Parts: sequence; structure tokens; C-alpha cells
Amino acid sequence: MARKIAILSGKGGVGKSTVAANLGFALAKKCKRVLLADMDFGLNSLDILLKCDNQVTFDLNDVIQNRCRFRQALINDKKIPNLYIILSGTYKPTDAAVFVDMIKKEEQNFDYILFDCSAGVNKSLIAPLSVSDESLIVVTPHFVSVKDAQKAVIYAKTFNLLQVYVAVNRIRGDLVRLGEQMSAFEVFSLINAKPLGVVPENDELNGFIRTDSSYFDVMADNLLNGKQMLYDYLSEYKGIFGKIKSKIKRNA
Repeated sequence: MARKIAILSGKGGVGKSTVAANLGFALAKKCKRVLLADMDFGLNSLDILLKCDNQVTFDLNDVIQNRCRFRQALINDKKIPNLYIILSGTYKPTDAAVFVDMIKKEEQNFDYILFDCSAGVNKSLIAPLSVSDESLIVVTPHFVSVKDAQKAVIYAKTFNLLQVYVAVNRIRGDLVRLGEQMSAFEVFSLINAKPLGVVPENDELNGFIRTDSSYFDVMADNLLNGKQMLYDYLSEYKGIFGKIKSKIKRNA
């Protein structure tokens, strides 16, 4: 039986899909069979993030319409053979029960199924949340994002999940050190969910998969082993040289 995790965000543009793709990649590196299901209906992006958009032949809509088998709609990642992707395409689950039955029939083939859901709190979340065991809310350290994440947590918990996690994305250690941005601890204290990870702002990360990203390795390890370790995003800004780096980055 796979662990099924619905990845949500109250606000759009917080890097939810990037987190989903990199977390799936990190879990697959640890020899887990991972399925990334893009549930952002009509706005699929996982195939682009994982650079396999030229491999798309079928999607979930084709499976539901019996135009292909579930396995035929899977895209196998070129870098890691145990990482798979499936796109929703034009599929919009009007009947959550059909989607739930389909996933339950296929979950035995995976260790983890990560649903990259659409932003906001809306009816499109019913199907993935109905079949999920857990949920991960992605938030940035900004007031509007935190307020929307609080609503997403409340909504996710109406589905009686085993656990609801939160991950802080795009946090800037230099601004936190200068007192100009909320710290990860402050964000976690405002959201009633279990901390899973912290991802610093990184131009090399946004919109791409990082094969050597320690941020997501920590998150994957937390999921696998029940740990609650957090990446130290402040370490490079400590001490005299850290202060200099903070000022340089802030004025860049």
C-alpha cells in the first residue's frame, strides 16, 4: 500500500509544484517507488519541471475514458527508473469515487503517491484528498500566504487524514537575520500542522529539479523515518562574514 500525500497551497505561486517534484525526486533517490500525479487540472507543469513533456502520450482523462490502461499513461523519469509521472490533462473528477477506486487499484505498485493539487481551496481538491492518507501544505513566509495556508489546513483536516504537514518555501535567511521577514519558526507557530521542511529562496531551484538538494533530502528523510529535522537556512548568514553576505544579497 502506498502512502498517498495531497500537496496543497492556499495561495498560488508559492512553488508548490517545484516542492512536489523535488520531494518526489528525493524519495525516489532513496529507492522508493514514487508516482507524481499532476492534479492541477488544465495547468499541468510536472512534465515540464521533470523535462519529459515530449514523452506525454496519454493522461488520466484517457484512463478514465478507457482509451488506455493506467500503466500506459505513466511517464518514467529518465534519471531515476523508480520515479513515475501521470498528468491529469483535461480530466476533471466530477465523481470522486471513480478516482478513488482507480488509485486504490494501482497504489500497490508504489511506495508513495504525491498529488500535486491546484492552488486554493476548491472542489478540485475533493478527489485527491478523498484518497490521500496525508497532506502537505506549502507556504511562503508572507502574511497573505500564511493566511491562505491556514484555510487550506482547516479544509484538509475535514477529510480525516492521518497527518497534515506544512513546509515553508522560498524563505530568505538574510532577511530573517535582519528582522525583515518571518522566520520558519514564526510561520510554523501560526499554522496548525506538523513542520516537514524548510526550503530557502534559490534561483537555481525555482522551476527546476535539483538532484543534489539537501533541503528535500531532509524532507524525504522526515517522511521516511518520522523525524522532524529542519534544514538550517540561517547558517550561511551567521558571524561577521554572514552579516556581510546578508547585506550583499539584500542590495543585489
